[in-house]
Amino acid sequence: MTSFGYTLMTEQCGPKELVRHAVRAEEVGFDFEVCSDHYSPWLVSQGHAPNAWLVLGAVAHATSRVELCSYVTCPTMRYHPTVVAQQAATAQILADGRFLLGLGTGENLNEHVAGQGWPAYERRLDMLCEATKIIRQLLDGAVVNHKGEYFQVDAARLWDLPADPVPIGISMTGEKAVGRLADFADFMIDVSPDKPIVDQWLHERRVQGLETTGRAVAQLPICWDRDRDKAVQRAHEQFRWFGGGWPTNAELPNPKAFDAATRFVRPEDVADQIPCGPDIDAVVEAVSAYRDAGFTDIALVQIGGDSQDSFFDEAAPALLAALRADAA
Repeated sequence: MTSFGYTLMTEQCGPKELVRHAVRAEEVGFDFEVCSDHYSPWLVSQGHAPNAWLVLGAVAHATSRVELCSYVTCPTMRYHPTVVAQQAATAQILADGRFLLGLGTGENLNEHVAGQGWPAYERRLDMLCEATKIIRQLLDGAVVNHKGEYFQVDAARLWDLPADPVPIGISMTGEKAVGRLADFADFMIDVSPDKPIVDQWLHERRVQGLETTGRAVAQLPICWDRDRDKAVQRAHEQFRWFGGGWPTNAELPNPKAFDAATRFVRPEDVADQIPCGPDIDAVVEAVSAYRDAGFTDIALVQIGGDSQDSFFDEAAPALLAALRADAA
């Protein structure tokens, strides 16, 4: 059965608005909610970047049914893995077992602020593997002493452990990432409807004799509005960075760089990639590509911080009904 989620996009809303949107998303019927973890927005026009973990804690307290997921946290530079483990354990307690920890190799946009530079991709993969091992040990209740290539941990222990284990998902956007990370992940995360990647992840798990639920979590942007022209304009203003792809998006250092890199992207280019306007069938068609690729959980990003209320009031119930009918 396919689950449909809502994205708490920290780049486009302040913390109080995000908590309010989380409550509304639960009320209108979304199954889960993912929260981006950014230090900077992609573009200046988005205008926000509150601390994701404080938001997740507040959302855990304000909601009661939806699953919650960090989407995704980089546990290697801006956060030490011991800190991520503590945050995840606390979030799981506050959420009464509804929390999922999503991890990834990060983006220069957010991680360079820690003053450690920006490593090459291979090094970031190695760092993520080592960090995930530390996080798992701590979440299992161990006292961890670790001296590795990238991290040192001295007698660390989590004093508040949740009764429910914290599932760990990892963002995998290519064959190399799947090959390195498959044995670390309880579920996989991606932002493209790439069936070979999902199949490879499942194959790697089976070959290594590891359990898998087959859970794969995806995310895609939409820009719902009764006025299609307004939707296209808003998507271009706030989401034209999306078309660069993650190999490019991971490397640019700040919103000004993203603005410069996308200065020749036209509104019609964005509309070709993102469903814009009131057509619910267009959203259903876009989502079906992810479902057909093997994704079990699909989160939507409604573009535009000031468009969330109209989306909830005028579109979300009908859209969720259409998505569930199509999935059935």
